[in-house]
Order: sequence, then C-alpha cells, then structure tokens
Amino acid sequence: MELFDTHAHLLDERFDIDRDALITSLAEKGIVHVLEACCCAELAQDTIALSEKYDIIYASLGTHPHEVLRMEQAHLTLYRGLLSHNKVVAIGEIGLDYHYDFSPRDVQKRWFVEQLELAIEHKLPVLLHVREAFKDALDILKSHKDGLSGVMHCFSGSYEVAKECLDLGLYIAFGGALTFHNARRPVEIIKKLPLERLLIETDCPYMTPEPHRGKRNDPSMVRYVCERAAELLNISADEAARITLSNGRELFKIQG
Repeated sequence: MELFDTHAHLLDERFDIDRDALITSLAEKGIVHVLEACCCAELAQDTIALSEKYDIIYASLGTHPHEVLRMEQAHLTLYRGLLSHNKVVAIGEIGLDYHYDFSPRDVQKRWFVEQLELAIEHKLPVLLHVREAFKDALDILKSHKDGLSGVMHCFSGSYEVAKECLDLGLYIAFGGALTFHNARRPVEIIKKLPLERLLIETDCPYMTPEPHRGKRNDPSMVRYVCERAAELLNISADEAARITLSNGRELFKIQG
C-alpha cells in the first residue's frame, strides 16, 4: 500500500528523541506523503525546513484556534511571504474550538476569517479544526464559499454536518478515532460519504489508533486507519489506500 498521512505534527517535542530516524523509516512502511500541520507562527519556518529536509513531507502554515490569542497581523504577513514555497500546500490548522475555549470565541472567529481569506486569496486549501463549534464554523465557511477548498480534519460532527461540508466542496478526514472500540458516529458516517471526498490522517502524536492506543502515534500508523476504513467501506485496504492517496494528491495539488 502507498499511504498519505494528511495531518501530522512531527515537530512536537515527543519526536525530539528520534525524529530523523522515524521519518527516514516511513518510506519502507509505505508512507509516500505526510502533511505537517503548523499550529503557530513560531513554527512556520521550522515546518518549511522540515519539508525541505525530507522529500515525503509537505507543509501547511497557520495558527490553531488554541493559539490565536497571541496572533498578530505580523503573523499573517509572515505566512503570506512564505506561501510561494513549493512545499507549502495548505493553510492550517485553522478553525474554531469551543470545547476548550483557550482563546475567546470572538478572537477565534476573527482570525479564522482572516486566515480563511488568506487561503482563498492564494488559492490554497485549508486544514479545518472544528470542535463543538460547527454552527459558527459553517456560517463562516458558507460566507466564504467562493474559492473555498479544504478538509474537515479529524471530523467529529454529525452526518448532517458532513453533508453541509460536502456541499461546500470540502473533504472529510478520519483518524485514529475511527478504529476505537467505542467509535459509533464516525463508523456510521464514513459508510455514507462519497469515496472521492475521503482522506485519512494520524494527527500524530495524538489520537493513536487501535491496537496501539495509549502509545505515541506516528505517520506509519495511518495504515490502521486505512484498514479500518476499508473494512467499513467493504473494499480492500489497497483500494482504500489508492483512493485516499489520489484524493489527497488532488486536494493538495501534489504530483504522483
């Protein structure tokens, strides 16, 4: 199988002890692309540097809703100046998170809009983090639907929300939660979605899939997500890998 992990955080400190060895081992495990999701301006240059060092890694640039309380216009200027880099393929991870509310909601919405407009201006897809904030997020996305493209990362909404996302032209990504023994909603939803809009991801080092739940996640474990998706979709794991790889390349404009 050839696999595309469309959302990873390899710059997380949990990879400091073995980052190089891990990344260089991924190709032999079938991982052909990994999208490193940036979460703050301080990591923007490091994210690009990581993508320059390893052929299989691509970069996004953006500020996570948890981090937007510290965001400034200078950070948007920084992102804008880096978007021409050939390994930058997305804006993100951006969105709204009302579960933790680490940043005030009005601040989250302001910077979500600003970064969304930056993505549309530069014709780049967005990596969307939305948690317990789907109404506000969808209202914002609908008001920016012209030129919008992207993926609903680590989707946790209802099937009705998924349909609204599809109507906006978005992809839906599933991660380790799809493999959990108590997973109900994602298991029900993935069966109803068009194959051409599905992506798989790890969100590593978080959301480790079964049978390794409780350990550090890494891009090689996207295989377990792929295998579970294939089981639910009643197709082979090779076919699920082929479909999600093709979808990821199409969305992020990566050549095969």
